[in-house]
Amino acid sequence: MDFKLSAADLEVQARARAFSEQHLFPNEIACDERKLTKEKLAEIRQQVIAHKLNGYIHSKTDGGQGYTPMQQILVAEEIGKATCGMWTVVWKASTPLRRGTQWQRDTFLLPFNAGKGRSCFAITEEGAGSDPSLVKTSAVMRNGKWVINGEKWFVTSADASTVVIVHAHVDGDAAKPTLFIVDMDQPGVKIKRIPQFMHSYLYEHYEMVFDNVEVEDNRRLGEVGQGFDLTKEWFTETRVEIAAHCLGAAIRATEIANDYAAGRIQFGKPIRDFQAIEFMLADMAVEIMAAKSFLYRVGAELNEGMDPKLMHAKASALKLYNSEMAGRVVDKALQILGGRGYMRENPVERLYRDVRVDRIWEGTSEIQRVIIAGQIKKRGLGIYTGWTA
Repeated sequence: MDFKLSAADLEVQARARAFSEQHLFPNEIACDERKLTKEKLAEIRQQVIAHKLNGYIHSKTDGGQGYTPMQQILVAEEIGKATCGMWTVVWKASTPLRRGTQWQRDTFLLPFNAGKGRSCFAITEEGAGSDPSLVKTSAVMRNGKWVINGEKWFVTSADASTVVIVHAHVDGDAAKPTLFIVDMDQPGVKIKRIPQFMHSYLYEHYEMVFDNVEVEDNRRLGEVGQGFDLTKEWFTETRVEIAAHCLGAAIRATEIANDYAAGRIQFGKPIRDFQAIEFMLADMAVEIMAAKSFLYRVGAELNEGMDPKLMHAKASALKLYNSEMAGRVVDKALQILGGRGYMRENPVERLYRDVRVDRIWEGTSEIQRVIIAGQIKKRGLGIYTGWTA
């Protein structure tokens, strides 16, 4: 059993790390204070291309970098160390666009991975979050066009996007969930509100209204009724990505706390020599080791062509464990730093705010437990407790 990263893996990891440390970390405070200029953001975007990170989850055929699943995880871990959601500057086309028609691929998938346009995803509503069957947004065919009506919440990175992928129910029928590609400047597309959240984030999370928005049938992504399957595929990949972000955040927080504990002298010795502190660092290190082992194991299995159904099951476990691990680890890091850890200028303070949402978006911890329990009932405990050669 070979657990070593290949030379190619290490090269991708090193580029992602260099990008984060040289181009994201120095701009975090400006982002947190909403002082990041358009000129600086444009410079960072150029560096995304220079470091071969644009479209990093996509194959070369789809306009991406052609990285293996393991390499994608390594990239997500490194950029996940950045605060204020600055990792989102590393753009990639929404996963469902892979399943589009040739026209949709040529018009959206390939240009978006190249940085010419961007997509965001709209599924959540005021009354529909964990249960997408409660979505009220509808799409009705009238005079040869789809007419979309509804309201969406938490449309992440909407202000940076040129199109929004809307999850709607055809004819208001929950059995017909369907995705539509809608231009952000389409008549009837309205920004209702830009809510402010606990964390700072490079882009905004709009609340949007779709008021009699008309789109041609060529903007329908997939078949009528296929929307939830396409959305679930997106959720699965995003959950693995979030798990990697959480690992990166925990590692950065622990490194900062460890360095501080070695240099902070109290009562004549470094505070790391006090058992209360060294035990926290020990627990943090073990949590990170367990999370990394889990994540990299899944990455290796994905490299070997894991069954998508098993990926769905394991992605939920990954997101659950790593998001809750990050919360525990970053909390300990802040405690070790004391008052300094509570200052916004300290990356740990920003990470503390950042990682809290990872237990919520793309499926709450409670929803992940529902999925995991369902998989145990369906497939047996071995899916989580076993080990395959």
